[in-house]
Amino acid sequence: MFQSVISGSGAYIPGRVQPNESFASQEFYADGKKLLQDSQDIIRKFKAITGISERRYADGELNAADIGFLAADAALKDAGVNREEIDQVIVAHNFGNVFVQGIQSVAVPSLASLIKHQLGIVNPSCIAYDILFGCPGWLQGLIQADAFFKAGIAKKALIVGTETLSRVIDHFDRDSMIFSDGAGAVILEYKDVTGSGQGLLASVAQTHSLKEVNYIGMGPSANPDSDQNIQYIKMNGRKVYEYALHHVPSAMKTCLEKADIPISQLKKIFIHQANAKMDQAIIERFYQLYDSPAPENVLPMNIDLLGNSSVATVPTLFDMVRKNEYPHHQLESGDIILFASVGAGMNINAACYRY
Repeated sequence: MFQSVISGSGAYIPGRVQPNESFASQEFYADGKKLLQDSQDIIRKFKAITGISERRYADGELNAADIGFLAADAALKDAGVNREEIDQVIVAHNFGNVFVQGIQSVAVPSLASLIKHQLGIVNPSCIAYDILFGCPGWLQGLIQADAFFKAGIAKKALIVGTETLSRVIDHFDRDSMIFSDGAGAVILEYKDVTGSGQGLLASVAQTHSLKEVNYIGMGPSANPDSDQNIQYIKMNGRKVYEYALHHVPSAMKTCLEKADIPISQLKKIFIHQANAKMDQAIIERFYQLYDSPAPENVLPMNIDLLGNSSVATVPTLFDMVRKNEYPHHQLESGDIILFASVGAGMNINAACYRY
């Protein structure tokens, strides 16, 4: 029996810490008007809602491809595979390379091609391409690689999620405090798992793009005195929250049922680190679908210290837990875990995996 197995993982967590206090002197705007509320009060409310106390920003000389390469290189070394045997390099992102001194997003050549170049992979049959799927992009890359494996097109894939969101945020918008930079990667291999049953068991993906399509998008600065021709990442937080609570738990349940796994066997849930309160509400709603309370230790979270790095949140969190770098959370052989994400599109996905 062959299944898609994660044989290695890696992450790049930038060293530059940006604590909440660094926003204390920032002016915030909403609906074209400066907020009169004290910035410290805004920050305290932000922390209570999101759970974020600090986030990480990449140094100016590093771009999304660079930090993606560092995560990819770490994953390759962790897996111990010959990089020339990689059939596909799949890189999830949303904004390409954005340079500190400019406002232009650069995605030609693709980030996957740039990362393949930096890895020094010579093999021309190693296909490198990007995937744009909002925050669920990395997980969609995992699902996509699994499909290629089952189709007999590939056997080994490098899947990277990388983003430098600090360079596309509107500093006059309170939501700017949510976003961060980072990169995570895994090596996925199609292996005979007879006996262990290890690997990807089932997956689900959905896109809702009618009234939901602009819940997360791009728009001008909240400060009307700023150049209104420059676009920044924008989010309708209330709509995103309502959408996620309505759709994500049912998609997770569908995935678990597709894998024929009872809820009692689920050990860990690696969910996109979007907002601590939202993520906790999603998990509670998910377990309510089974008329069961959520276990205390099922949900590792690192958003408090790393913020929301979009496509990088799930693979970096998984790497930390997998390598015993996250207190009170470990993985053991045979554990059933669930990956889940939600983001711009609006897109949702989930994958059930036996570790």
